[in-house]
Amino acid sequence: MNLPRIVRRDEWLAARKELLAKEKEFTRARDELNAERRRLPMVRVDKQYVFEGPDGKASLLDLFDGRRQLILHHLMWAWDVDAEGNETSRDTGCPSCSSTADNIGHLAHLRARDTALVAVSRAPQAKIGPFKARMGWTFPWYSAHGSDFNYDFHATVDETVAPVLLNYRDEAELARAGFPWSPARRGDYPGISVFLRDGDTVFHTYSTFARGLEQTGGTHAYLDLTALGRQEEWEQPAGRATALGAPAGSGNILFHDEYPAG
Repeated sequence: MNLPRIVRRDEWLAARKELLAKEKEFTRARDELNAERRRLPMVRVDKQYVFEGPDGKASLLDLFDGRRQLILHHLMWAWDVDAEGNETSRDTGCPSCSSTADNIGHLAHLRARDTALVAVSRAPQAKIGPFKARMGWTFPWYSAHGSDFNYDFHATVDETVAPVLLNYRDEAELARAGFPWSPARRGDYPGISVFLRDGDTVFHTYSTFARGLEQTGGTHAYLDLTALGRQEEWEQPAGRATALGAPAGSGNILFHDEYPAG
């Protein structure tokens, strides 16, 4: 394995200070990017979405729970799809999205800042409830089953329902990027959408998908601090990936109660 060079402590300190200067530069650039995100315009949400929670039906406004802001995780579900494209929900969510959900912290710190956090999936609430209990999660989780919500916010992509917009690329842009759209790519995608409430009026301010979800921290952020990193083949320096790597969507990502003990 290609491990880091072994040096004296004074050499390490000099190299660390050099990297620290770059980290500070990155921090300032991140602050600027966050400011640009806050300057984004917003879109009024006029459609009346209906969700199913553990205590019954809820509107998008209800999901704020009286707070000013709402962060919403689009958590993928596991489906069986027949030859005609008909879906049957399984009893579990997506393992990769579940690993993201495992990193959701205590919500008191968000709520103290007038911000709610919930999860939404297309599965029926009758499926969500038992899986949530199995995972031991306490964040609010709602079902968008039978709703346009996932399609309208591009967390479910199906050209037979709505025009394709996958991570902000339409079919022509996907083709030019070398990832042409096909029916095999229909289905749920992970994402985060953010909303702002002004009185009883709700506005959509931001959504992110794919690696944009990494900015919320958790496992990947911790691993990025280590010498071996995420242990994935694309990382530099090369030669440090091991069998312990778990790229998103791979079979190496399990539900947290399925990993071998230790």
